Amino acid sequence: MLSLSPVNLCRGRRFRRDILGQNALTLLRNLCFALFAIGVLVFTVMAVSYTPNNQLFHPFSKITNFFTPTLNATLDTDDTVMGNGVGLLVTNGSDSGGEIDSVVHDCRGKVDEPIECGNPDVFLLLMRSAMDTFKDIQIYRFGKPVKGNNDSSCHMGWRYKPKEANSTALYKDYRSFELLRLENCTFSLVGIGDSGSGENAKKKKSKGMEANPIVLPEAWEVVNDTFSEMGSKDSFSRGKYLIYSGGKDRCKNMDQYLWSFLCMLGEAQYLNRTLVMDLSICLSKMYTSSGQDEEGKDFRFYFDFEHLLDSASVVDQAEFWSDWNIFRQKDGLTLHFVENHSKVTPMKLARVKDTLIMRKFGNVKSSNNWFQVCEGEASSVIERPWHMIWKSRPLVDVALAVGARMKWDYDAVHVERREKAKKKESWPNLDKDTSPESLLATLKDKIEDGRDLYISTDEPNKSFFDPLKSKYSTHFLDEYKDLWNVDSDWYAETTKLTFGKPVEFDGFMKISVDSEVLLRGKRHIETFNDLTKDCKNGINTC
Repeated sequence: MLSLSPVNLCRGRRFRRDILGQNALTLLRNLCFALFAIGVLVFTVMAVSYTPNNQLFHPFSKITNFFTPTLNATLDTDDTVMGNGVGLLVTNGSDSGGEIDSVVHDCRGKVDEPIECGNPDVFLLLMRSAMDTFKDIQIYRFGKPVKGNNDSSCHMGWRYKPKEANSTALYKDYRSFELLRLENCTFSLVGIGDSGSGENAKKKKSKGMEANPIVLPEAWEVVNDTFSEMGSKDSFSRGKYLIYSGGKDRCKNMDQYLWSFLCMLGEAQYLNRTLVMDLSICLSKMYTSSGQDEEGKDFRFYFDFEHLLDSASVVDQAEFWSDWNIFRQKDGLTLHFVENHSKVTPMKLARVKDTLIMRKFGNVKSSNNWFQVCEGEASSVIERPWHMIWKSRPLVDVALAVGARMKWDYDAVHVERREKAKKKESWPNLDKDTSPESLLATLKDKIEDGRDLYISTDEPNKSFFDPLKSKYSTHFLDEYKDLWNVDSDWYAETTKLTFGKPVEFDGFMKISVDSEVLLRGKRHIETFNDLTKDCKNGINTC
């Protein structure tokens, strides 16, 4: 029998206090662990769901897409829009409502560096700022921005006509733009100088040369119709060259031509050799009004050759062979033939010391495409230099003129139909989803009533979109044909390359301009991303 003596009572209380203390410590430990577990769970959820604006913190696939231009690896072409990886003068795709006083850039560690006036985004900022500031004039062409009087200044010129003037005469102006690079990775326009303040934008005239009649603005750097000099004739013999001959890439769609051309250019860079290139292009029948393949098209019709010359080491094929015939025997120049490109990789050619490497492609076997040089093992060492290919300046000028006529205050939608809308087995919903009724329903929550709406489409019958006029002011590229007729600046520029021979504004030129206008809209709506649930390349390819 338990004794209730004072001693036993004290022992009992001490026992209960010990038990209670242990329980309290255990409870506290469990509570702390629970809080820690909850904190870890919350942090994990936030880390998984958080999507920052900084592209570098996106998943790897997005980082790759951010740094690497894309092109459909199957070489299927989008017949209505030239992708960003091909048309390289593009905007940052902002839907901010058309603000023109800043352009987003990656400025980490570059806040104090000089402004790069030749950057396409800076060019766009200056153009939009000029059009927004000088509303009493109609600007017809902008010159290329150049470095100003200091590291934060850019000079740019343009040709214009007062809006109220009845005369057709055009005037020139050169302005200085002061820019500020902010810590939040934006460029801000500080101010625009007085008329004539952008002296550096004037084209310098050679001594002893008479001034040409004023046909083009001095700030406009005319596309050069000759290659840059290769230096002295002795330097030709010291050079190393690469040329591709033959192959099945001719007269193919332009996507395949670029995919192959950039493989060739990438190999030349890898081998540290000058690329011998043919300026003559065979334009595929898919882009011609005749419905036939057309030879003799000029590379410079479509792409900014001046930018390519500034970025890479290239030489005209005709000029090269002329010099080669002169110096081959005199200086003992040697030629290295490669006929089996699948076995002779670029890595093996790195050891070749001969003056010229010629990859000879046949025209029969299916494996005779230029782009196949960069496949397999070579794909890990050859990088296609997409940044070297820009759309030609005359074509970009046409796109800018279209945007200016809509006062840079328009939205754009890409409506792809044509053959895909007819193939129900691959695109069962496309025809219905791109009908006028469906377009009105889809655009209702995306674009405000009364807006200027630019429609980029492969639908030949533009009256198909007439129902959209009840809500929007619709525009199509064909409305602006005067920008490429025989009296246009574009025509004057391109016929300089053909010595006056007429040049047709062909289908691929329209694709290039159309895509530029589309991308510069304040809102940009795509067919397969926004209008339909169908996949771009057919069922189960999304």
